[in-house]
Formats: sequence, C-alpha cells, structure tokens
Amino acid sequence: MAADSNKRKRPNILVTGTPGTGKTTTSSALVEATQLHHINIGDLVREKNLHDGWDDDLQCHVINEDLVCDELEDMMEEGGNIVDYHGCDFFPERWFDLVVVLQTDNTVLYDRLSKRGYEGSKLSNNIESEIFQVLLEEAKESYPEDIVIALKSDNIEDITRNVATITDWIRSWPLRS
Repeated sequence: MAADSNKRKRPNILVTGTPGTGKTTTSSALVEATQLHHINIGDLVREKNLHDGWDDDLQCHVINEDLVCDELEDMMEEGGNIVDYHGCDFFPERWFDLVVVLQTDNTVLYDRLSKRGYEGSKLSNNIESEIFQVLLEEAKESYPEDIVIALKSDNIEDITRNVATITDWIRSWPLRS
C-alpha cells in the first residue's frame, strides 16, 4: 500500500502497458463501475501543453515529466484516480495503491497497432517492448512488488474480467479517515 494512502479516502490506480493493450478501454470501464476519476496522461499532455515538442520518429509528443507530475500532485493526494499511461517510472511511488500492467498477445497487439496506423520502428518498438515485458519490469522496479499485478488483455472477455478484478480490489480497499 502506498505510504500516503492513509490520507486518502479512495485509492489511486495506475493502469499501464504497451500501447494497444487496452489501457483506455479498461480505465473507462473502471470509471463506469467505480465512479473514480480517469486521467489519460496522453490527453492531459496535449490539452495542457505538458510537453517539450514533437518526436518525428515516434510520431508523439515528448512529455515533460516534471510538468505532468506538478499538474497531477493535488489530484493524486486527494485520491480516487485511475491514471492511464504507457509509462510508469516517473510517477512518485507514493501516489499509487495498485499498479496494473496490461499484457497482450503479440499477434493481437500487432493487429491493434497496425489498425491504429503504427508502422516501421514505432510498430516494431512497441511489439518488442511487449515481448520483453518492458512495462512489467519497469513497474516492478518502480513500485513495491505487492501492489503490481499483470493482467492478460487480449479480448473483451479479458477486459471484463480485469474490470471485475480491479473493482473487487477497490471495494475491499480500506476506507481511511
């Protein structure tokens, strides 16, 4: 459990994984089931200009991690957030009570990313990241292992089961005063 969790009435959850593993779909379903607040870091970075420009090779913004953390600090202290992002090592450890790493079969992931228009090094880098479980290792290195869980996310049945698992965890999370 996060060090500051005793100050919060509701938990903070990080949903992470390689692009295309179902983070936003899972997070959105969790919001419906739990009434927690969804924070999609990619959207936040774009909306609030929390970046240092555009990376032409990877076709994405280069996020400014300090600006992102400054923007989120008060919300995270309050609790009740589901943070959705494909990285996890720059967030303060104290922010999260549960870190969920979604994992997807490589052939399923390849199809999902191809449909999004990923190609070349952007596609191969993400597939390799999933093969080598980069996000799971990053999560285990950045947070206490007892709060990190890996969940399969290949299809709608997996997502439904994952949402139920996480919702049960949220319901059992002790209320703090």
